[in-house]
Amino acid sequence: MSIPPSDGRRGRTARHKGPVMLRGGEPDPKNQGTTTDQRLLDRDGGADFVHTDPWRVMRITSEFVEGFGLLAELPRAVSVFGSARTPRDHPHYAIGVELGAALVEAGYAVITGGGPGAMEAANRGASEAGGMSVGLGIELPFEQELNEWVDVGISFRYFFVRKTMFVKYAQAFVILPGGFGTLDELFEALTLVQTRKVTRFPVILVGTAYWSGLVDWIRDAMIADGMISPGDLDLITVTDDVAEAVSVIQAADAARSTGDDRAAPRPPADTGPSDA
Repeated sequence: MSIPPSDGRRGRTARHKGPVMLRGGEPDPKNQGTTTDQRLLDRDGGADFVHTDPWRVMRITSEFVEGFGLLAELPRAVSVFGSARTPRDHPHYAIGVELGAALVEAGYAVITGGGPGAMEAANRGASEAGGMSVGLGIELPFEQELNEWVDVGISFRYFFVRKTMFVKYAQAFVILPGGFGTLDELFEALTLVQTRKVTRFPVILVGTAYWSGLVDWIRDAMIADGMISPGDLDLITVTDDVAEAVSVIQAADAARSTGDDRAAPRPPADTGPSDA
């Protein structure tokens, strides 16, 4: 068997980029004759790299590490959501304070977005009751400090990292009246439970006058048109009674600890395709 003549590939120069070896093609003139260490330590390299996606991945990772590290030893907790625009003299603010205190008295830490309004109310109730009051802030185009009743706080750049913390460290979600951000948290929680991406936990809407229109629309439009299953509405509890809200959370908590989730009804096994 004859071997064809060499095409000269043996003479190609090898280039190395870290552990990667490359032959052929044109070398990068910027990096020719330098090492990775040299480029790292070169102070004239510019700062454009901090705006690249690989650098953002590191920043995202660091946010997860900071959040997990801060909250890993948190006691049982409940995430409370609501409008940042709720005035201090509004009844929704008063019920937020009552809710924060009641959760602490039931043995839970209170987690909010750390902002003003309804979030401040829940933090205030928790702090004044002597419990742990946690605020998970978010970087926004307008300045927003963590409210003064946050005892343990951290601010995030990325919404999705912050949302993970709300879900991972909470035994339940309690939703006070709010706007788009509050609805975002509500429907993300419902989607995660509906698709069984998280273990079933209570989602409680406080304020029947505020939430009844939404619940009616879910029943009369979404269920009626077959967009969700009838049992999916069982994922939501609507109440005006803080004591009832806490009782629902405690019942679900007890059911989880005994391995009996009958106190926390699930959606039907066949929920059909999901929009997620």
